[in-house]
Amino acid sequence: MNGKLLDEVQYIKGVGPKWAKKLAKLNIETVYDLLYYFPREYKDRSQISSIRYAQIGEEVTIKAEVIKVEYKKIRKNFDLLKVTFSDDTDVLNGIWYNQGYLRDIFEEGKFYLLSGKINEKTWKKYKRKEIDNPVFEKIGDNSSVLNTGRIVPIYSLTEGLTQRRLRRVMANALKKYSSYLDDKLPDFLLKKYNLPGLKTSILGMHFPKSDKHQEVSRKRLAFEEFFYFQLYALDKKQKNNIEEGIQHEAVPEIEARFLSELDFELTTAQKRVWKEISKDMESKEAMSRLLQGDVGSGKTIIAALSFLESLANDYQGVFMAPTEILAEQHYLNFLELFNNFDYEITLLTGSLKNPERREIEEKISAGDIDLIIGTHALFQEGIEYQKLGLVVIDEQHRFGVEQRHSLKEKGDNPDLLIMTATPIPRSMAMLVYGDLDLSVIDEMPPGRKRTATFWRRENRRKKIYSFLKEKIKEGRQAYIVCPLIEVSAEMPDLISAEELYEKLKNGFFADFSLALLHSGIKEEEKKEIMLQFRAGKIDILIATTVIEVGVDVSNASLMIIENAERFGLAQLHQLRGRVGRGRDQAYCILISNPPGEEAEKRLEIMTKSSDGFYIAEEDLKMRGPGEFFGTRQHGLDDLKVGSLTEDQALLEKARSEAIALVEIDNWREKYEDLLQIIEKIDLKI
Repeated sequence: MNGKLLDEVQYIKGVGPKWAKKLAKLNIETVYDLLYYFPREYKDRSQISSIRYAQIGEEVTIKAEVIKVEYKKIRKNFDLLKVTFSDDTDVLNGIWYNQGYLRDIFEEGKFYLLSGKINEKTWKKYKRKEIDNPVFEKIGDNSSVLNTGRIVPIYSLTEGLTQRRLRRVMANALKKYSSYLDDKLPDFLLKKYNLPGLKTSILGMHFPKSDKHQEVSRKRLAFEEFFYFQLYALDKKQKNNIEEGIQHEAVPEIEARFLSELDFELTTAQKRVWKEISKDMESKEAMSRLLQGDVGSGKTIIAALSFLESLANDYQGVFMAPTEILAEQHYLNFLELFNNFDYEITLLTGSLKNPERREIEEKISAGDIDLIIGTHALFQEGIEYQKLGLVVIDEQHRFGVEQRHSLKEKGDNPDLLIMTATPIPRSMAMLVYGDLDLSVIDEMPPGRKRTATFWRRENRRKKIYSFLKEKIKEGRQAYIVCPLIEVSAEMPDLISAEELYEKLKNGFFADFSLALLHSGIKEEEKKEIMLQFRAGKIDILIATTVIEVGVDVSNASLMIIENAERFGLAQLHQLRGRVGRGRDQAYCILISNPPGEEAEKRLEIMTKSSDGFYIAEEDLKMRGPGEFFGTRQHGLDDLKVGSLTEDQALLEKARSEAIALVEIDNWREKYEDLLQIIEKIDLKI
């Protein structure tokens, strides 16, 4: 980047220290920050209308001459400025309230551009055409027209800063600094995709000459953003693969034996994904792969096949889960799956007492344990793996990227498989996990019934509970999920798990067995509650979102979500995924009196579809990339132009070009400028 673009914004004409403080509130501190502060929308004020034919109640732009200026003080603290304009077809009044200072700006005989809506009330009452508080611009004062008579940029502002001032500052900055905009995008890409240069594109974003000028400018800048992000991810992947990885040998006999002992056959999608993973594991390069699959699509079986191949090659395997409940469940699953194989499996979590923990650590270090399942405790200091061959991480977005690398560094460049049941739109997966290869299980096991989902308002609660009671009498189990652990004075309208548990245990469901589960309960007690629930000794589990991921009880076929409007689409889908894992018809009932249209839309999407990928796409559209994972994500918020919902084809092209570029011999030496750019990227997901 040219150093001049790092000049402080206060030195731009029209800014100074006072306005620089206001711009800083918009994170604009340098010239570069300003030039890359793009409009949120545009208003087309380029079409000039004749006053006579201007439609009442419509937004119009008029070019006319001032023929009269009248200023009246109506009463204390209230004045009126009326300026009469003519364009030889008719006359029109511009009306400004309490803006008397403008009267010195309008000169009789001079021409102006005006934009605004023609007042319907004035026309009906007086048959006069008037515009209240029109946007205006004087013509012929040797300055460019910025506020009307053209496609006008509309920026997000902060208190005290006006569109008029920001446009003028932006125009001054472009006039002085646009020549310093250094185009780093390789010429061959500009030519191949017929993209405009950087200077033309920045101008086209702020003051486009036409809709087409703005759109081609946006596409060029979006392509550039995507290209740099992909280059960053692929460069990181290439660096990680400098060292040779572990080359596992195929073990077809063990694989066939394992599959023959299952009481089902793999789906076509599972077979395809396993082929992709086994090919990676059997190559010299270390595997770095993301496995996406909706709730219940069968990712655990793929992980089991991967571990079997690694363990059969005399390596250790590690499986990391985000919570102790989920780690415990995976531990029990793998004990069952590998029941007929002579492998030592252990569970390592943060709640283990020191003597027991030390004993497990010593066995891991000695190589006496083959498969270690646990939480973040797996990558803490003091744990030494003897021969780590495969790391599987469940629900990666719940861990930081540093944690992922910390665990991988525990071994000698082991294979890495990341799994998620949170469907991620392909565009986002390519951006966030661009350093990983992508596999998708896009098929559900045959015969699995769709969970019937209903949205009901608070006044239907009694009927819902009666329905629940009938199903429990038939032998089913249920979850009731609440947004809070305990009653909150700040959110009195929300139902808490503790409050509902006491109310139902002593009331409507007094004849049934109820339990309470939330993050405040000790780990040992949580484990006991889940064991009791799995054993069918608890009819209704009242919980918070602690059960959101991975909890698998096949007899639990009913899910009630209280205050469902408080949850995002991805979370609602994950919660719903806790039921429908057995043979019985499952039901999910969303109880909510939504406060607005957006909340209603989320609930309607949930009742219409059970397709996690469709729901993820809708979630991305509603929340935006920065908040898709539930919290603001640095890196995703840095996308200033590109849209992950609208520019998927552009992202695909950018990725394919980035892949082609990093395959060039000595590409880092040939494209040093690009390296300088991607080194500044800090995509911490």
